[in-house]
Amino acid sequence: MRLLPGFLDGDAQRALLARIRALLAEAPLYSPVMPRSGKPLSVRMSNCGPLGWLSEIGGYRYSGTHPLTGAPWPAIPAPVLDLWSRATGVAYPPEACLINYYGPDARLGLHRDEDEDAKGAPILSISLGDTALFRMGGPTRKSPTRSVHLTSGDCVVLEGPSRDWFHGVDRILPGTSRLLPEGGRFNLTLRRVTQP
Repeated sequence: MRLLPGFLDGDAQRALLARIRALLAEAPLYSPVMPRSGKPLSVRMSNCGPLGWLSEIGGYRYSGTHPLTGAPWPAIPAPVLDLWSRATGVAYPPEACLINYYGPDARLGLHRDEDEDAKGAPILSISLGDTALFRMGGPTRKSPTRSVHLTSGDCVVLEGPSRDWFHGVDRILPGTSRLLPEGGRFNLTLRRVTQP
């Protein structure tokens, strides 16, 4: 795991937030549900890029269309692709960019990203808004964990062994950023799905 603190300065954060708002006008946030139980996640979600990640009663999968509107996901903006290139150093582009919105009470349990064929490709996480208490584990659910505060403008790259490690968000620290007038946190998670 590589933590890139302050990777985006204030101007870059505001510009990226404006891009996210435009994307969400096309592909609105929705409430995904847990497989089998159908219990709603506390995190609201959307996507951009050729593929979008979905969590549904039937399981996890990638789809080319929004589950509510049926429309194709909007393209990943060029500045986000540039962030991917600069942060990861790989030549191929991501195919999925999850847009997760965490309200003040949202959290995301320990999990690992394992629905992609491109297991060797890095994952890039971009934080905007209130600070998140991010928990990084190891290769098994029982591995020791370590927590780190992710503030607005921070990026995390999961690559090498950490690409498959368990991780999650324990909580959001309300009022730690003034970037989002409504409060909360946006997180962009960029992934390569198919083999490059």
